[in-house]
Amino acid sequence: MSDSRVMGRVWRPDWRLLLFSGLLLPLLIGLGIWQLDRAGQKEALLARWQRQAETQPWAALMASSPASEQPVRVTGHYGSHSWLLDNRTRDGRPGYEVITVFMPVEGPKVLVNRGWVPAPERRSQLPAIQTPHGLVTLSGRLSGYPVPPVLGAESEGGDQWPRRVQALPEDRASEVAGPLAGMIIRLDDQPQPGAYRADWAPDLMGPGTHYGYAAQWFTMAFVLVVLTVVASFRKTGADNDNDNG
Repeated sequence: MSDSRVMGRVWRPDWRLLLFSGLLLPLLIGLGIWQLDRAGQKEALLARWQRQAETQPWAALMASSPASEQPVRVTGHYGSHSWLLDNRTRDGRPGYEVITVFMPVEGPKVLVNRGWVPAPERRSQLPAIQTPHGLVTLSGRLSGYPVPPVLGAESEGGDQWPRRVQALPEDRASEVAGPLAGMIIRLDDQPQPGAYRADWAPDLMGPGTHYGYAAQWFTMAFVLVVLTVVASFRKTGADNDNDNG
């Protein structure tokens, strides 16, 4: 008898199932390998960015066309103008993100997003913002200017500071602060001068996410193999007995 029997089952695969599995399995494995490769690239990118943040001065970094989410360290002074970016929530509570002009020792001025503060109960009131004085060193990541696609950039309060805004494009901020860097800095979520609640949701898909996707693809490949093998073993019965006769 040419059929292989295992625990009362006979190996009788369906060629259509084998063809489907044979075509899908390499695809699943290839996707898993691709995600592993992407994770390695992200790790190398983050390591390179971190080295730049630690060794490259602010002026040189901004002259090198840095990318969004790149880590930075900068030393300088906070300026006197702050904006309160409206309609920002944390844990379901309304509030603002505090954006303040920062003047590095060398290099262009830059806006610093110092994190989130809760809004007072009354709309007419603004939160009290305390800005450090003197020379400070900040660490964070580069980000684009907050320009929502729907809300306008009109500000409230006239000459009052801090000023409440719905958005803050570079040209509007430059009218007050003068020429600015082409990106802003979002402070890291750690104790540092002038920081509020800076628990940003990362915009960059980190290596861990790619490793997770790779594990999913490899798991699907394993499940496909198991299901194909199980489906190819059929129970022995009357038809099998007749075949033996």
